Amino acid sequence: MFAILKIAFRAIRRNLLRSFLTMLGIIVGIAAVIVGVSMGTGAKAEVDKRIASMGNNLLMVMSGNMSRGGVRGGFGAAPNLSPSDYDAIRREITGVVGVSPEVRTRAQVTAGNQNSSSDIFGVSEAYADIRSWEFASGGNFSEADVRNASKVCLLGTTAAKTLFGENVDPVGQVVRVKNAPFTVVGWLKPKGANSFGSDQDDVVLVPYTSAMKRLSGDTLFRSFNIQVEGPDRLNSVTNDLAQLLRQRHKIAEGRDDDFSIRTQQEMSEFLNANNRIMTILIGFFAGISLVVGGIGIMNIMLVSVTERTREIGIRLAVGARGRDVLRQFLTEAVLLSVMGGILGIATGFWLAPLLTKFFEFPTLISNTSVILAFTVSAVIGVVFGFFPALKAANLDPIDALRYE
Repeated sequence: MFAILKIAFRAIRRNLLRSFLTMLGIIVGIAAVIVGVSMGTGAKAEVDKRIASMGNNLLMVMSGNMSRGGVRGGFGAAPNLSPSDYDAIRREITGVVGVSPEVRTRAQVTAGNQNSSSDIFGVSEAYADIRSWEFASGGNFSEADVRNASKVCLLGTTAAKTLFGENVDPVGQVVRVKNAPFTVVGWLKPKGANSFGSDQDDVVLVPYTSAMKRLSGDTLFRSFNIQVEGPDRLNSVTNDLAQLLRQRHKIAEGRDDDFSIRTQQEMSEFLNANNRIMTILIGFFAGISLVVGGIGIMNIMLVSVTERTREIGIRLAVGARGRDVLRQFLTEAVLLSVMGGILGIATGFWLAPLLTKFFEFPTLISNTSVILAFTVSAVIGVVFGFFPALKAANLDPIDALRYE
């Protein structure tokens, strides 16, 4: 076997430029596989990270039906979730750790001579715990603050930085939201972007009663955030929620719901669907490149068989068997393909971090993609090198010796 590899290396080194150009298609294809899979894996990891930042065992109940009448969005529908729905969920649904309604608006927030246009969320006292949001300073507002529509708020990191500067503790300061003064009682630790790319830290959280009474004028909610005791209770709580809301909204059997319930897993699957499509498309074009590279290997090996016909004839004449010649040329084809695969893997390892550095696209190279790429390159060598090797093995020794 060592002798076969030595001869194969010698044959490849004899025409080094031609060998490299032959491997180029494999290099490009394997690099595309590595980069494509790393992009898909990195994007999935980023989505999962952002979904996880929303909290643990989270359910979202949204106004509107996301599956009826084509593409619909819960947050784009008119609010139809009432305070009595909120009370009923807290009172009647078992397996729920916390519930918070959500009232959303965007408003100008000012502090001194600084101002910021931030998202204003009207929520309950349970919201910070549901979203696993830790405090850099201060603490949460209380149930009494919600009941009394107190003018208190929690500031996200981005909003606090804009209004008060870097590393300044805003707790105890007063900010004005739509000219209504709110005292900052808590400063939230940063969470980064959410699953839709929005900055979760450019936010002001106020009691939902204060938001409805003083800021938005809403009487209904667009959504509820619900934390369940554990992942094993998600399905049962989802079913109980659907049944309760259908009953309260007087939705007849067979009619579409006027609300949507989504788990974190469903949101992750929805957001990762585009990543899967992107990965498949990149894989498709990488596959085309690999096929072209394989055809190039077949072509060069056929040329090599023709150039070395007399050599093959001499070997057969001095006692080499057809399978020995077959093994020799097949080894050369596989070696070309594997060397191209190794260079392609190295190129992929080089390109993937560049995407992250210059285009801020998350990439994550997995061991699976490397093993897959290496295996594919070896298989291409066998598949596309077999026919030229078989042709060499079937040469007639006498005709081969006469060949000029």
